[in-house]
Amino acid sequence: MSISRLLFALLGSLLLASQGQAASILITNGTVFTGDDTESNQLDILIEDGLIEAVASDLSDARADQVIDAAGRPVTPALFAGITAAGLSEIGMVYEAVDSRLNELYTGLMHPEFDVRKAYNPLSSVVPVTRIEGYGYSLLMAASGDRTISGQGSLVRFDGGFDSFEGKTTVYINVDGYSGNKIGGSRAAHWMLLESTFDELSVDDEDLTLISAAGKAALKTLRRDGLFVFHANRASDILQVLAFSRKHKLSAVISGGQEAWIVREALAASGTTVVINALDNLPGSFDGLGARLDNAALLHEAGITLLFTSGETHNARKLRQVAGNAVTNGLPYEVAMAAMTSLPAEIFGGRPRMIAPGLRADVVIWSGDPLEVTSAADQVIIDGKLDPMTSRQTQLLERYLPTDPGLGRAYISP
Repeated sequence: MSISRLLFALLGSLLLASQGQAASILITNGTVFTGDDTESNQLDILIEDGLIEAVASDLSDARADQVIDAAGRPVTPALFAGITAAGLSEIGMVYEAVDSRLNELYTGLMHPEFDVRKAYNPLSSVVPVTRIEGYGYSLLMAASGDRTISGQGSLVRFDGGFDSFEGKTTVYINVDGYSGNKIGGSRAAHWMLLESTFDELSVDDEDLTLISAAGKAALKTLRRDGLFVFHANRASDILQVLAFSRKHKLSAVISGGQEAWIVREALAASGTTVVINALDNLPGSFDGLGARLDNAALLHEAGITLLFTSGETHNARKLRQVAGNAVTNGLPYEVAMAAMTSLPAEIFGGRPRMIAPGLRADVVIWSGDPLEVTSAADQVIIDGKLDPMTSRQTQLLERYLPTDPGLGRAYISP
């Protein structure tokens, strides 16, 4: 082939890639978890144009550009990475690399209109690091700063796009003891300020003292259409959240919930979803004196919808361990898998995350049980495209891992 023809071929392939065209893929002999709370089955999956075309026990006659034999390995929807600041925080100690929170803003007001999605960077190194571990989406958070209302976020896809957001707008409110220390020295100050802020929704703009006119408009819209994620661990704080949400007719979610099991009857009666870290055990603070490893199992038995988060952005991949720990301590396996795949999208209004015909193909093939820490993602498929399975970490490993054990690292050429 001539150089000119080779260049045209390369340009053509780049053009197809830029237009988002995906080759058809057939996954055979997979132990498939569809993403709901049903047991796994031996199935084949056909993917075309980014969508799941068919799921059946035998698709061996189907034509595809690439065939992957799963050889009995587990196949799941791409997992939920929990509540993170992925794409908003590169290095916590570098100020220009953190865009997830408000601190010392000159206005002194609450700003429910603060929207971290405007600072989201899909080219952050955190995104591919998390994606190749088997995670396809996250709930992008406005992290706790020096305001009771932290700001807005939503679900975000790890597809590398600049407009990767979906679902309902979420507003984050912190009412725990740690953040209470920043707001007047008492968690009671949170409720005082929140009540006063919501009172201002019914006054004229010129009489506002705690929020701006833009904040008032945003909070009115959020109260009607959004989800309010309250971070609270102590049982008494959780009950305050339920009472406040009931009074102001808010759709609430509890994040943290270390003592949620203590008030599980009230949570179940309210229909409130709880997002926990199932590794929380023993008191890590006075807010979590009642933390226990079977928290997830107790909440599930009470009929509460349960999700997981690790509380970390750069190690969101630990979430598989969190879910596995919940299963070890009594949570049904299929319930944990649904909490890691389809349920977060359902709760936060995103597109369905299941392995079913007609849905977007976000699929992961695992080396072993996804909830075992010794397993890994062998292949990630996002929007029907095979992920190259590379990140800054894999590139650094390839560059600096010695190939000759007889030589020190300083002698290995980059």
